[in-house]
Amino acid sequence: MKKKRFSTNDSAMLLIDHQVGTIKLARNINHEEIIRNTRALARTAIETDMSLILTSSQEDHFQGLLITDIQEIAPTAYANRIRRPGVVDAWLYQPFKEAIEKTGKKRLIMAGLTNDVCIVYPAMSAVEDGYEVQVVVDAGGSPTTLADETALRRMENAGVVLTSTNQLMAELAMDWASETGSKIQDIMYNEILKQLIE
Repeated sequence: MKKKRFSTNDSAMLLIDHQVGTIKLARNINHEEIIRNTRALARTAIETDMSLILTSSQEDHFQGLLITDIQEIAPTAYANRIRRPGVVDAWLYQPFKEAIEKTGKKRLIMAGLTNDVCIVYPAMSAVEDGYEVQVVVDAGGSPTTLADETALRRMENAGVVLTSTNQLMAELAMDWASETGSKIQDIMYNEILKQLIE
């Protein structure tokens, strides 16, 4: 039976189109929450040595650069980001797909902006190509709640596993007392939980 839980050793983290202009299109979730969750995901990848791949679309248009938080947390990944000229389904842009293939990972954790355009297509395409995919839905958003819910249903029907930032981080940690778990717990507390309990 196939192992269902992802780990930091067998998965790659893909952050798609978290751009300063694109985030304005996410209206169904607070932008600060998206940024907090995206920060947590990026830090988890960096601090547990997971493969981290960033991509952006048309940086010279309204979408703009990737958010400053990503640039600061993952400067090397940012410098190596895949800049797409306009291909909507990032999976169909060969340099992006090749970067993923080079990681050797068949389990992908994806998040991005927006859920109804930027994530839905590459997530489904990756599943079609035999990858196991989890999409972190609260590290992205859509212009409307209806658009978001429709995209989530479409992905789930195509075999994508939907998750949240906290749930995903707990899955990757699996044991808070382990070295990896302790790192992830610290990230989760400082990036997400601290805001909730203070």
